[in-house]
Amino acid sequence: MRKVLIIGLDCAPAEIVFDRRSEFPVLNRLIEGGHYGTMRSSDPPITIPAWMVMSTGKDAGRLGLYGFRHRTGPTYDKMWIATSLSIKEPAMWDLVGRAGGQSILVSVPPSYPPRPLSGNRIGCFITPGADKDYTYPKELKAEIEAEFGPYLFDVPFRIENRAEILKEIYRMTEQRFAVMHRLIRTKPWDLFMFVEIGVDRVQHAFWKFHDKTHHLYTPGNEFESTIIDYYKFVDGKIGALLAEAGEDTVVLVVSDHGAKRMKGAFCVNEWLISQGDLVLQGKPERGASIEKTPVDWDRTKAWGWGGYYARIFLNVEGREPRGIVKAADYEKERDALAERLRGIRGPNGEPWATQVIKPDQYFAEARGDAPDLMVYFDDLFWRSAGTLGWGTMYLAENDTGPDDAVHAQHGMYIFYDPRAKASVRKNIDITDVAPSVLRAMELPVPGDMKGSPLR
Repeated sequence: MRKVLIIGLDCAPAEIVFDRRSEFPVLNRLIEGGHYGTMRSSDPPITIPAWMVMSTGKDAGRLGLYGFRHRTGPTYDKMWIATSLSIKEPAMWDLVGRAGGQSILVSVPPSYPPRPLSGNRIGCFITPGADKDYTYPKELKAEIEAEFGPYLFDVPFRIENRAEILKEIYRMTEQRFAVMHRLIRTKPWDLFMFVEIGVDRVQHAFWKFHDKTHHLYTPGNEFESTIIDYYKFVDGKIGALLAEAGEDTVVLVVSDHGAKRMKGAFCVNEWLISQGDLVLQGKPERGASIEKTPVDWDRTKAWGWGGYYARIFLNVEGREPRGIVKAADYEKERDALAERLRGIRGPNGEPWATQVIKPDQYFAEARGDAPDLMVYFDDLFWRSAGTLGWGTMYLAENDTGPDDAVHAQHGMYIFYDPRAKASVRKNIDITDVAPSVLRAMELPVPGDMKGSPLR
């Protein structure tokens, strides 16, 4: 089988990679010799599930993953967090292993705990810490730490000390590429895939300093070139890794979703209170989570979770412990609530392009603990704030710590085959990635994958 190197740039938008391509000579060379374009991400366009949607060719409904956390059945306050054990569908590397090949995976979410595979694996940013077993095989951890010290999975990025964030992002990225150079030289592989989370972190921490259209942008600020400088740094690191990969290796550069400025955070539970759908027992503290706020469930029809999108849950009789929405009225109540959500306007009365998804109807299968409604406020420009006690529905900043960017529905990809060079711009879906990789490796594409190979 042919070798494929997948370079994952978490959250990288086409607007940076393509529009400023002349500043990134390595990526530009791949663009000029390959297929490239925007890639529609998963629903929801979040790191988990997006990387696994990409790697399995199955949508989030089939995977039963709608974000990092999920409600545990029809409960009010119990939840579970997605891990590698949540993935029940075979990924690309599983199929490579079945065909007799080997893979190296570095920081591909979610990869904790490290599941066995034919090859080697290092955990991702959900790993609790370097004191845990974060590699497969276990012995790989000792090899890495003997040469590079404890592995850096992530950095704190929702803090005010931007200089400290930047220093740690560079330190993490430097170490990750050093580790990968060692792996690519010393371990056998047919598929090599890694995800650099630093791209995501630098954008969330520095977008308002970079984007002149951001409402918090200040001209001439000290961090104005931070994001582009980091991309240049990563571009050079990618070039050095490509030199190790071999001239006949197929290269895929891809992001799991895009990024854009955050206009603000919309307090979805404050809105539900104003609509009479959510009733509290007393006044919440400023920034209180819904799980820690006394709710009058005997009078509550719906409540929501925050994040890059809103998850809305209905309080259904016979499903929730104290449900009041009659089962016979469920669809009528859900439709009415969805219509009201679509009608929400901005703080100055401006119309929003809000999308409301019914998971059980949107996906062919909605496995797992899906919400009743998924809501993208104003085409995802407005983050969903699930906390309470703000005294307003509109926040100028994120409610859970500094964060100036949101996720865009479209990411990017560059698919470079040294045997078939051609600069072709073509837009794809995230589910097209796994079939394209398997086809490039000259392996069969399973019929239950949702996407199609590039060629």
